[in-house]
Amino acid sequence: MLQVRTSRVREPRHRLVRTPERDVHVHLYERDDPAIGEYLLLRNHLRRNVDDRVLYERTKRTLLDKQWGDMNDYADAKTEVILAIKARARAACRR
Repeated sequence: MLQVRTSRVREPRHRLVRTPERDVHVHLYERDDPAIGEYLLLRNHLRRNVDDRVLYERTKRTLLDKQWGDMNDYADAKTEVILAIKARARAACRR
């Protein structure tokens, strides 16, 4: 049986469920939340684009080495990279 606990997140209509070991994270959104499309945009682009996939992985691994008092600080630290990747993903969709 998977044991989960919830964590606070900043966004309304969004919950994060994770295991006590923090090795599994599941984001839950209300139906039709625009954030779902944003996550899918990022996910699909990372599946197709090796360079951005490597950048995303390298960024997350670098941030993993730091101590975070709050998970929102971790999320904020990777935001610039994610926004740049999503901008390239949108540009690729327009081609």
